Amino acid sequence: MAKYSTVFFDADETLLDFLRSERAALTEALTSLGIPCPDETVTLYSGINSSLWKMLERGEIEKSRLRVVRFEMLREKLGFNASPGEIAVAYTDSLGKQSFVLDGAVEICKKLAPHCRLYMVTNGLKDVQSGRLAGSGLLPYFSGVFVSEDIGIEKPDVRYFERVAAAIPNFDKKHTIIVGDSLTSDMKGGIAFGIDTCWFNPNGKECPADMKLTYTVRNLSELEDIIL
Repeated sequence: MAKYSTVFFDADETLLDFLRSERAALTEALTSLGIPCPDETVTLYSGINSSLWKMLERGEIEKSRLRVVRFEMLREKLGFNASPGEIAVAYTDSLGKQSFVLDGAVEICKKLAPHCRLYMVTNGLKDVQSGRLAGSGLLPYFSGVFVSEDIGIEKPDVRYFERVAAAIPNFDKKHTIIVGDSLTSDMKGGIAFGIDTCWFNPNGKECPADMKLTYTVRNLSELEDIIL
């Protein structure tokens, strides 16, 4: 019998290769509108986007506003003429087609699924995540996908996890673990909700001394011993 009967997996940069998807989608969206997209532009956009998603986690911006404001900020930096709203539509459409997965993601889900229930817990945009997951090869191993846009609340808010738990039959906190790359979203949320945590930290970043995690792994293959 597995140690954990229920596993919450974050999506982006835990199972899905978001940075690769972001680069491909931004390049396609901008070039389709006649805007060059060198590496410097991708780096600039990625920083803007990341900071806005952190604001979303803190409840400082609405998701509908985030979709467009990141391209308004990019236009301010680069000075192109295209409409931020038009870019937002092109980018979202393209991102939903990018189904890149991280090394070992499909393999670990395939190993775990026969022994415990896997659920995806993500703050991503519903239309984008649905398209990306559909082509990822991951969905056959999951019992459900919980996108914050459907839930109505973002991670790390404990109410997000409460609503997810309420939708899972025979949910048991003691035998549930969350696996994710974000300290501020996945780990903070898991701790607040009272479940075990596993930080996916492939780059060996330092964890704040006041954040008490149950596990830290650098490779997804390490999850087999922890969970089973």
